[in-house]
Amino acid sequence: MQKNIGAPSAKSGRFSLTDPRVRAWVFQIITIVAVVSLGWFLFDNTQTNLQHRGITSGFGFLERSAGFGIAQHLIPYTESDSYARVFLIGLLNTLLVTFIGIVLATLLGFIVGVARLSNNWMINKLATVYIEIFRNIPPLLQILFWYFAVFLTLPGPRGSINIADRFFISNRGLNMPGANIAEGFWPFVVSVVIALVAVWAMVRWANRRFEATGVPFHKFWTGLALLVVIPALCALVFGSPVHWEVPALRGFNFVGGWVMIPELLALTLALTVYTAAFIAEIVRSGIKSVSHGQTEAARSLGLRNGPTLRKVIIPQALRVIIPPLTSQFLNLAKNSSLAAGIGYPEMVSLFAGTVLNQTGQAIEVIAITMSVYLAISISISLLMNWYNKRIALIER
Repeated sequence: MQKNIGAPSAKSGRFSLTDPRVRAWVFQIITIVAVVSLGWFLFDNTQTNLQHRGITSGFGFLERSAGFGIAQHLIPYTESDSYARVFLIGLLNTLLVTFIGIVLATLLGFIVGVARLSNNWMINKLATVYIEIFRNIPPLLQILFWYFAVFLTLPGPRGSINIADRFFISNRGLNMPGANIAEGFWPFVVSVVIALVAVWAMVRWANRRFEATGVPFHKFWTGLALLVVIPALCALVFGSPVHWEVPALRGFNFVGGWVMIPELLALTLALTVYTAAFIAEIVRSGIKSVSHGQTEAARSLGLRNGPTLRKVIIPQALRVIIPPLTSQFLNLAKNSSLAAGIGYPEMVSLFAGTVLNQTGQAIEVIAITMSVYLAISISISLLMNWYNKRIALIER
């Protein structure tokens, strides 16, 4: 048998660049050394320039007093609080807009996406017009429109729009009833946790029962009953978990309750309608990707259009919808930084704007702000990737 002289011996211990494995290790080591060297050069150069200009570095400025007020803060705050407290407030405000926007945009996007496929001519065309208008206008312009042309043109608190004597909309924002924690709050929280565990156990039991016997179980209504009955019994025993405080007009403004400032309303509404236009097209394409034979099979079993869409089409379409939907969630989170255009106190306008101007710690402030958005984006990606794996088809 003739031996191949040109091929390197896999068992040879000699170092040779002709071996693909050796070349792979060499190139990876060179790349790592180059990246580390570049990073060290940038860091050393930055430190040298800061010393020559007499600019202090470090994160000690976070302990200094801020000395300015914030229009909206989800946690207690005074002007004497530290910049670290300001950072936390900006982070919470960013997370608030991101969470509300993702929930509302997903709901609106799914509705418009399904309407886009409706056989009703009027519904179909209205959905098409909505998509083509809102997805082709830059989000910053939409934010400015809702803020300056809509919410700031509303009447003042004395002429506010009254909804059921509970909600009041004016140019100061949306005033609504606020909840104050009562004595039965923590028992109520425990009861909700117990109810969720009971629903989870019931769903597992119902699924096993269906696989074993083929007999369906009313999981939705049973789960809803558990979620209502258990916390309700807890409230009857330990008392109400919260006390509601209704806003009341005092002088030139409302006192009591909760308020959503106009900046938050404009930002949330603009990001919702903008992102929902893209989600609607994603939903439409996901539904169209499901074979029409699935619909025909469902109809042959006697399912109506509604159950067919919920139980047959949407579960299969989700495998196509989730990956691009994740990108839209990430875009919404990053687009929340456009709130700087209307002064909403989120991370960019509050921390990378006001704090940066007052402290001059540009590198540290920008690094913190970038790290926050990176962490938010990675968290959303991990969550959506986990859900995508849960619904993926399992090949045998």
